Amino acid sequence: MKKILAGIDFSDDSSSVARQLIGVTVLVDGVGGRIVETEAYDRLDPASHTYGGMTPRNAAMFGPPGHAYVYRSYGIHWCLNFVCREAGHGAGVLIRAIEPVEGLDAMRERRGVAGERLLCSGPGKVCQALGVSHLHNRLALDAPPFLLLAREGDVTVQTGTRIGISKAMDTPWRFVLAGSPYLSKPLRAPAV
Repeated sequence: MKKILAGIDFSDDSSSVARQLIGVTVLVDGVGGRIVETEAYDRLDPASHTYGGMTPRNAAMFGPPGHAYVYRSYGIHWCLNFVCREAGHGAGVLIRAIEPVEGLDAMRERRGVAGERLLCSGPGKVCQALGVSHLHNRLALDAPPFLLLAREGDVTVQTGTRIGISKAMDTPWRFVLAGSPYLSKPLRAPAV
């Protein structure tokens, strides 16, 4: 069954959804901004949480498409993923960075920083700024507190290798908005 949100078919493969999410606005209780960086993960991918099968921790990623999968990274930071593909498959898109647009005062208070560039330039920062925690795990992305708004106008998406992982590091499943100053890290130069 298709799950269309913000013009994106979340039942599609994670790399396609990750690319299409660039430029989409995500709001959580009215706080958020434009997605400028994503990474795709799939159960056939050794870097994915779902690679070894379903566990209590990753069960949400096996759920229906168009839902949130929220996990704690290194026991410190919450990370937000959007579930893709059909229920039972185990695929998703990590929201790595957003351009802050709505609710900047709330973001600054939650993050304890004033500069817009530092508010949401990493997956843990995104969750802290938007107030996302384990309470958002498994929630539908088409119902409050979430709101996804289709991207406006054309965007140029660049592709690179994912960061912060130790397996499948050369898989080109990192997608960024070209020229955005809000990325977690610049794209790596391609190997020559």
